[in-house]
Amino acid sequence: MLPAEEQFRILADAAVEIVPEEEFRAKLERSVRTGTPLRVKLGCDPSRPDLHLGHAVVLHKLRQFQELGHQAILIIGDFTATIGDPSGRSATRPQLTLEETRQNAQTYVEQARKVLLPERLSVRFNSEWLEELRFRELLTIAAQCTVAQMLEREDFWLRYSRGEPIGLHEFLYPLAQAMDSVAIRADVELGGTDQRFNLLMGRHLQRFYGQEPQCLLLMPLLEGTDGVEKMSKSLGNYIALTDPPNEMFGKLMSIPDSLIVRYYRLAAFASEAEAQQLEQQLQQGQLHPRDAKAMVARKIVEWYYGPEAAERAAEEFDRVFRHRLLPSELPEHCFPGDVQELPLVDILVATGLVPSRSEARRQIQQGAVRVDGKPIQDAYARIELSDAHVIAVGKRRVVRIRRANHGTAG
Repeated sequence: MLPAEEQFRILADAAVEIVPEEEFRAKLERSVRTGTPLRVKLGCDPSRPDLHLGHAVVLHKLRQFQELGHQAILIIGDFTATIGDPSGRSATRPQLTLEETRQNAQTYVEQARKVLLPERLSVRFNSEWLEELRFRELLTIAAQCTVAQMLEREDFWLRYSRGEPIGLHEFLYPLAQAMDSVAIRADVELGGTDQRFNLLMGRHLQRFYGQEPQCLLLMPLLEGTDGVEKMSKSLGNYIALTDPPNEMFGKLMSIPDSLIVRYYRLAAFASEAEAQQLEQQLQQGQLHPRDAKAMVARKIVEWYYGPEAAERAAEEFDRVFRHRLLPSELPEHCFPGDVQELPLVDILVATGLVPSRSEARRQIQQGAVRVDGKPIQDAYARIELSDAHVIAVGKRRVVRIRRANHGTAG
């Protein structure tokens, strides 16, 4: 193990807050002195099937703990996801069934291993202890927190003050997440800054159960591709760890220029010195924002898919967007040969360019749909299928449609 002070320097890098810092230093010193790894916890609720670059910010910090010799414990919140994390929410989340969360969780471990080291990773599902919790014990746990304490949370207080409903089950979420820390006897818990209240509740319940309370290491929240809201699966502004290289590269090239340095630091895992150098080059005009963005996109794609895939993604992006050419591998969709024409809305849904007719109409009205390069803003437009056409929604969703031989379907 490295000396405790050197470990602290590495682990504190890019962190927003360590709570409490002196306790964390003491845990590191004891770990080095005794040769006992710290038990470091990170929880992920499988409310959707994908992990994204926002998750990778804390996953990479967990990997740093692994590289320093500590034990990483990834908690898959299959049970807590049935409640729904109310953090930062202005409305109650739709509740999922346990079966739905377990289905979403199937790929979580595989995705997390894109960042984490499997040899120092323990994966636990919190239904293991929460599903078996008896009502009497739940009452005992709930008695450790007051309604006033819950209303100290900004999101709860805002909803309460506006007269917006708060489900009683939402108050139980921080307690359920805290029980994860008790169940695994966590020394340290990682999370985004929006998780501060939940992680502090873990310290509180650990004390109640006679355990040494965990320390918290809070990481910044990464904004999504819209440049405004935090990256979120529910907001649809995320870049998934499973996005194909070309799609990942394209999404990264769409982020606002104001986020280039932030993505370099948090998503490409650059050092503070590297991020400062990039920021200086941009401010002094030594580097064009587009070139800086392409460099950051390459590094991120390379992390997940390797240098060759990153190079191909960059070349394909230049081919399509800088030189205004069609993608080299343009998907095709064939309609039955006896179909003469179809509403554009139906074509968009049938080809998978949009998920629904309502979304198709919205994209058309916003001017995001092009047929053979020409914008179409008539939601009632019909397309003749006598010739092949290239249909595009936005910059990255493109398909060639044509009519199959008469009487056949594609």
